[in-house]
Formats: sequence, structure tokens, C-alpha cells
Amino acid sequence: MDRSGSGVDPDTGAAVPAQPSVPRDAATVLLVRDGTDGVEVFLQRRVKTMAFAGGMTVFPGGGVDERDAEADIAWSGPDAQWWARTFGSTEPVAQSLVCAAVRETFEECGVLIATDVDGRFPEPGTLADERARLVDKSLSLAGFLTARGLTLRADLLAPLSHWIAPVIEKRRYDTRFFIAALPAGQQADAETSEVSVAGWLSAREALRRWADRQHFLLPPTWSQLRELARHDTVAELMAAPREITTVMPEATTAMMTGLRFPFSDEYFVELDGRLPSDALR
Repeated sequence: MDRSGSGVDPDTGAAVPAQPSVPRDAATVLLVRDGTDGVEVFLQRRVKTMAFAGGMTVFPGGGVDERDAEADIAWSGPDAQWWARTFGSTEPVAQSLVCAAVRETFEECGVLIATDVDGRFPEPGTLADERARLVDKSLSLAGFLTARGLTLRADLLAPLSHWIAPVIEKRRYDTRFFIAALPAGQQADAETSEVSVAGWLSAREALRRWADRQHFLLPPTWSQLRELARHDTVAELMAAPREITTVMPEATTAMMTGLRFPFSDEYFVELDGRLPSDALR
């Protein structure tokens, strides 16, 4: 965790940032499918050289592309107004968040949550050039979908949670978490330079491996896995009613163990000084 420039209140011991950075809007996607041990989710181990969450086990995701905030995009499902109410944002931000969820899932694991005029998912292998151009930002998601005659399928996404990085962090994200079922006929891959290894695990197994010190999970990732582990099927998970409330961990000290968030005591008992390892296979 990057805490450059933070200090400690001499009276309370709480972490105090020199000047809190403004969090960047971001979207993270839990790509899920049914498995024999409950819901399975696609996880990635980020390369250790990454500036953010290097070496951590994460879900696909990243910052929004402002070009998509008010772009004219073919769209199916809940509109930007619905997502804005759900996530507590403006409509342009809500649109860019949904676009980021779709774009990042395609960039980072090759799964595209968009269909053609006949409701069919395109063959991802035919879109390698567009995927590369999205990664290098020479192409926007809106431009890609329009050129290919594709419709963004917001109806295949479900809201999960909203986390904002604590003020003591130098690199901060205001992240909305989405759930998306793996579309029929598509395969998630690890063809991104940001990932050293990727694969499917049941949420329950991912938590067991965390408890066994086989990989490292940041608090938001751990918390989302806890929610997934409560459900036996993707249909049950997607249909579960939930109210999105904002979680911004409170920093009581400058140390990571000083963070407070829902069930943080349990998280830190399980953390217990561990280091990342290479157990995600």
C-alpha cells in the first residue's frame, strides 16, 4: 500500500495525510461462473513491478476513460440514470463506470460483454487488434463498439459494492465493483502484460488459500470474495438484493493494520504478517 507523504496525529496516533489525493473513478469486475464448490471467479496475480497492487491477487479492473462519459453508445439494460442512483454518482460518471467495467474485462481477460444486432457475442479472437488498441488507448470503447456495430450489455452486469481508498493512500481509487456472468462461448485468458498468472477458483477456495497464506488479498478483494462465497450458484448471486453503501476504510494508525472496515478484525487475524506467494494455479 502506497502511503508516501502521510504522518501521524501525535495525540490520537491516527494517520494524517499531508494532502489527501483525489481518488480516481474505477471499475472492477468479478467475472463468475458456476462450479462444483459454489460460485467460481476469475482471479489474476498482478506482476510485482506494477505500481498499484503489485504481486496481489485481484479481479480485472481499472480506471475510467473519460471519453466514454457522454459518448453515444448502443446500450441494452439499465441506463446511466439507474446506475447513477445505484452507485451514488452523476450520470456521466455512471456511464463511464459501466463502460470501464466492459472495457477492462475485455482488455485484461478477453471477455467481451457486448453483442451484435442479433444478440450474439462476437468471437473474441477476431478482435485482437481492437483489444490491443484499447489497451494502448488509441481507441475508446465507444469508438470500438460503434465501428463493430456492437451493443453494450449493461443488463449482464450487476452492482456489488463501492470502496474508496483511505485518505492516507497516495494512489487512491474510487472503485465500484460489478458482477458479470461469463458469456456463453467465451473464455477468459491471461494475455495481458499486467498479470503473471490467472485462473478460475471458487470464492470459497480463494478464501481458503488466503487463510493458508498461499496468496495475498487486499481488503476490498477479500471482502468481495466473502460475499461470493455465500452463494451456491451464479443465478442466486446475480439475483440477490443488495443496497450499495460506500466503504472507505478508516485509518487509525499509519500502519496497514490500523485500517478499519467491515470485518477488518477477521481480515487482520488471517493476515498475520504473511507475504504474497505464487500459489494461484
